[in-house]
Amino acid sequence: MIHTPVPDTPFAPPLITGTDDRVALDVLFRSLVDVCRRHQPELEAVLRGQADIAGLTPELTARALQVQGIWFQLIAIAEQNTAMRRRRHVERNAGRDRLKNSFSAVLARAAAQGVPPETVHGVLSSLRVRPTLTAHPTEAKRVTVLEKFRRIYLILKELEMPRWTERERHALMDDLRDQVELVWMTGELHLEKPTVDREVAWGLHFFDETLFEMLPETLGSLEEAFAASYPGARFEVPAFFQFGSWIGGDRDGNPFVTAEVTRRTLRRNALASLRRYHDGITALARTLSISARSLPVPEAFAAALAEQLARQPDGEAIARRNPGEPYRQFLTCLSRRLAATVAGLEGERGDGSEGPQAAGYADADELIGDLRALEDGLSEAHCASLARNMVRPVRRMVEIFRFSTVRLDIRENTTRTTRALQALWQRQHGEGAGEPPDVDSPAWMTWLEAELARPLDGLPDLDGLPEEARETLATFRLVAEMRGSLDREAFGAFVLSMTHSVPDILGVYLLAKTAGVFLDAAGVEVCPLPIVPLFETIDDLRAAPAIMRALLKVPVVRRSARQQGGVQEVMIGYSDSNKDGGFVASNWELAKAQGKLTQVGEQAGLSIAFFHGRGGSVSRGGAPTARAIAAQPAGSIRGRFRTTEQGEVVSFKYANRGTAAYQMELLASAVLDHVLDGAAPRSGAAQAAGAEFDDALEAFSGASRAAYARLITHPDLVTYFGAASPLDEIALLNIGSRPARRFGARSLADLRAIPWVFAWSQNRHGITGWYGVGSGLKSLLDVRGEGGRALLRRMFEHSPLFRLIVDEVEKTLLTVDLGIARDFAGLCPDEGARETIFAMIEAEYRLTCAMVLEVSGAAGLAERFPLYRGRLAARLPVLNQVSREQVDLLRRFRAEADEDRRETLKSALLLSINCVAAGFGATG
Repeated sequence: MIHTPVPDTPFAPPLITGTDDRVALDVLFRSLVDVCRRHQPELEAVLRGQADIAGLTPELTARALQVQGIWFQLIAIAEQNTAMRRRRHVERNAGRDRLKNSFSAVLARAAAQGVPPETVHGVLSSLRVRPTLTAHPTEAKRVTVLEKFRRIYLILKELEMPRWTERERHALMDDLRDQVELVWMTGELHLEKPTVDREVAWGLHFFDETLFEMLPETLGSLEEAFAASYPGARFEVPAFFQFGSWIGGDRDGNPFVTAEVTRRTLRRNALASLRRYHDGITALARTLSISARSLPVPEAFAAALAEQLARQPDGEAIARRNPGEPYRQFLTCLSRRLAATVAGLEGERGDGSEGPQAAGYADADELIGDLRALEDGLSEAHCASLARNMVRPVRRMVEIFRFSTVRLDIRENTTRTTRALQALWQRQHGEGAGEPPDVDSPAWMTWLEAELARPLDGLPDLDGLPEEARETLATFRLVAEMRGSLDREAFGAFVLSMTHSVPDILGVYLLAKTAGVFLDAAGVEVCPLPIVPLFETIDDLRAAPAIMRALLKVPVVRRSARQQGGVQEVMIGYSDSNKDGGFVASNWELAKAQGKLTQVGEQAGLSIAFFHGRGGSVSRGGAPTARAIAAQPAGSIRGRFRTTEQGEVVSFKYANRGTAAYQMELLASAVLDHVLDGAAPRSGAAQAAGAEFDDALEAFSGASRAAYARLITHPDLVTYFGAASPLDEIALLNIGSRPARRFGARSLADLRAIPWVFAWSQNRHGITGWYGVGSGLKSLLDVRGEGGRALLRRMFEHSPLFRLIVDEVEKTLLTVDLGIARDFAGLCPDEGARETIFAMIEAEYRLTCAMVLEVSGAAGLAERFPLYRGRLAARLPVLNQVSREQVDLLRRFRAEADEDRRETLKSALLLSINCVAAGFGATG
């Protein structure tokens, strides 16, 4: 049972205090029980743990699974609320610098170690942190449900306040019950596959609810921490933290993301930020009713006001309407110009009036300049506090989000870009020239280099090209158009999936040039759009240093990187490398690639910045933020850090303001800490230990990968996996606009990493987070004996990467249930495949458990993580029950021929998948 049953006694709504979540859980549980009694009283016993799901009708089973899924979400809300109370408790009683991984803690440590303020200032000035939201299909919650869960979270916060009377507290409880009831009646399952436009709305939801407001506050917190650690050394932290997005720009394997969809996405992103600025400036205009009679107007501001009024068709009327109120007049002008900018994007007037309308803003920089003029005017008039506390947050918001909200990445794979290039080659050479050269041939490379060196004689006509090539080039043309007309930072980068060679990357440069993206910089061509190769598989990661070494010798690439700040960005993939080589090999090859690529950049006189393609689950790079960043190779984070935030991770981190602020500070402070720590030279002893550890990790990785390869290359694996997991049924959840496979094939190689991880977590095997680890450790001990055992213990204590691997594997093993896994295995009709594959998994699981405990020295799995064990223990009884029910539902669903009964079973089955996903929290 996941919650102690509550007695049916009169309930006085309590004050939620302390750092224990039991009171909040009790409040939420009572609300859910009450809703259950009203709508499905026969399920109350299931909710209370007094009955199980087995034996219920398919309709009642679906309802029971829904209520359990809701309960998992409510537990997560209570845990987030408790975590915030714990952090406030620490800050209140011990000081902010006692909060681990806070700005205050990092900067206090730096000051104590003698790092001068100039060094910190320099690091902060060059810092660039950009989490990037993706719509990868692992988020099962709809926006309307997210809004209701956010309301529940806010009510819990209100119940912490002691100011309410008992009557008011009962009213809050009624509101809480109403929100739970609305979740019950709304349902979390998408009835149809979401469109890309809906995914865009999902992403923008988090900015409207939390990020527009909390990110400027986060930068303010950093400034306060710097001032506290370095008194007298105040400075304004630049807008180094921004958000990227793939939503509406990720074309890789998604036929629904077209150039027109991307255009609509850019417009919606821009409107989201512009409307927020308009609201903020309008509110300031109402507030700053400062009379010129009581406060002399500085000369510079008076001139700026005169200029703004002159821009307005009715400037004299604005002045007459607010006589003697210069700051309100100024803000009214800004508000009018923003309304005109919004109207231009919407294609209509912003104020509904007739007659002349003010010209809108050309770009975000112009608005930033006007807000700075307002700040300066107030400061010069001895109202620095008003400038700092009221105007500056709006200006910082514009600096961060500009006229784009996010920096939208375009992502495409080499198959599509190569076909577009081949179409251009074919048209250039004519039908009689035959087929284009092989993409790996010297002739193809020669053609690419010649075309990049040749001056562009106007934009080519796209008519006559194949539809796919026209669409690819139209997307690049959109980049050129929108960077000029919307915002120079509307786009983040072009990410090239499935990068295998230098010609793959140069081909993208050529497409960008052909579409007019290139700029003339001092008489030479440069590409202002970063072209970012994505290295995903083990082989690609190993080839990456040689590819980048050759690429950075190409003149246009070097020029473009210098124009972009002397940085060449490289994306590395955690998902496909894990699917390709297993958990240990993935982590080790990623670390090696970063170290070697960093050296390549140094040799080329440029910096290599890494974009980490992580998912939510451990198998796809998900790990505690600070520890994951600390485990990156020394020197590989030089102030620039990008990472993907995918699926359910986005709502977990950014749905609530307090949690969002904490997560952003955690990420930024971890990057800052890594950069400051990397500036210190390593001792000779540390270098020697590092070499010894690297040698052991190489051996560990190789043996682990060999064991993993024996499993995934086994001829029976595909048969087993498809039957003994809900792989095909996951696609019915409608939680993403993309297909599960890039090109529609049925091979394991073409299966995306997300459903690969998702399905293995649903069937409770979880192999993607641990398989091969036991064999790898045993092999190392077999070869090195007691010396190897001592080495592993030293690595466990002193190697951040090895410790991270062991810790995350140990926690993942706790989620595996061999009994339930065997039930899923029973769905495989091929007895030989079933027994062979399951025997391999069972043997490796037992070996891995033993080896991990041998290294950590713990008596039991995850005993070192009491909070994690507690959270999981609160969920496992119901999770196990739901998993067993899922086995039965899969069996019945697959065997059912009657369409009506099959549809009823499908609903229950999908709710079981959703429930398990909610219980574990990170599925893909």
